[in-house]
Amino acid sequence: MKVTAHIGKASCALVLGAALAASATPGLAQEYKLGLVTFLSGGAAGPFGIPARNAGELVIDAINSGTLPAPYNTKGIAGRPIQPMWVDEAGGPSKQVTEYRSLVQKQGVDAVIGYISSGDCLALAPVTEELKKLTVFFDCGTPRVFEERSYSYLFRTGPTALMDSLGAARYILSLNPGVTRVNGINQNYAWGQDSWNDFIASLQKLKPGAQVGVSQMPKLFAGQYSAEISALMLQDAQFVHSSFWGGDMEGFVQQGKARGLFDKQTAILTTGETAMFRIPEQIAEGTVIGGRGPYGVFAPDNVLNKWFREQYFNRFNTWPTYPSYKMAQAILGLKAAADKALAKNPGPTEADIIANLKGLAFEAPSGTVKMAIGNGHQAIQEMVYGRFKLQGGKPAIVDVKRYAAECVNPPDGVKSEQWIAQGFPGARCN
Repeated sequence: MKVTAHIGKASCALVLGAALAASATPGLAQEYKLGLVTFLSGGAAGPFGIPARNAGELVIDAINSGTLPAPYNTKGIAGRPIQPMWVDEAGGPSKQVTEYRSLVQKQGVDAVIGYISSGDCLALAPVTEELKKLTVFFDCGTPRVFEERSYSYLFRTGPTALMDSLGAARYILSLNPGVTRVNGINQNYAWGQDSWNDFIASLQKLKPGAQVGVSQMPKLFAGQYSAEISALMLQDAQFVHSSFWGGDMEGFVQQGKARGLFDKQTAILTTGETAMFRIPEQIAEGTVIGGRGPYGVFAPDNVLNKWFREQYFNRFNTWPTYPSYKMAQAILGLKAAADKALAKNPGPTEADIIANLKGLAFEAPSGTVKMAIGNGHQAIQEMVYGRFKLQGGKPAIVDVKRYAAECVNPPDGVKSEQWIAQGFPGARCN
């Protein structure tokens, strides 16, 4: 009995010693559990969700191995290797709230990065505060998230839809200063409604007298747009605006071209960059293309972007589009804040990381990202538009124009609708 007890105490001592050694050794640091949510099935998966996941896997692998370019060439999040935990965003807001609760309460994640759908983001925003978990929205665009409420635990490292809408209005006026009428087709939920309302309000503020021919609002993921295209074709207009994304956008492009819609109405596709390399033969020449910011073909020539594009193409045999950039950007923003916190405290807490992410300016393949509005929780970036063209049979963008972040985003504390109605006070345009 005494021998057994002695062995048991020795074993306990060895286990405890090993545990202490592991906790003191950076290479054996406890893993940083990171929940990552994107569309892995359904119509949004191919053009949006899978490219985002691919980028996430690429960047996380590089962070864990310490092979990213500076300033991200240290291993892990605050020295802890990342353990990714992927969740499918398909299923709607109620399902995503349940999945989020599971990530936080059952799986014990340290942080969550995710969400493409604005409807999902609006449903989840108050839950992040309820559960007090650091959460980063990487894509969803509705400005309402931080304009309707302040948050302590929630951030968004990508810009809002206002810059897409105002940028599009400024761009088409540069193409056709005499524009008199525009049509619209947008999805009937937060993203589509906000995008269209901000676009037409911005256009009419910049060009008083510009009229709406017809505005179509089909349901999300409808897929077939025969009736809507017929209605658009009955109303003459110089442009037709659409914030459709994913499979809906690609379906509209293909169906509209087959019907001849774009022969007389130039399409404005605020998310069109994702389709450039997927269906280039189906996009009408001259289509106005956006990528929700300086992403993809609009990204700057910097070291991080060169690394990202090369590594992404080598691994997936295709070029990264803006969902890829925005996922990478969210992960790098989290790492930047965590590493900054680590420099001040060898064992940074969630509160330390949150404090350093608030108001942070950090580098990404898209350039400098500023967490400048939403009380330091919402990013702003420049907006870029161009026109689609096949050059030598390959997709390209011509007539590119860039609009500074302060030209297409309101000052902190000012709601988008108010800023537009007041005539964009304080806007700083190049």
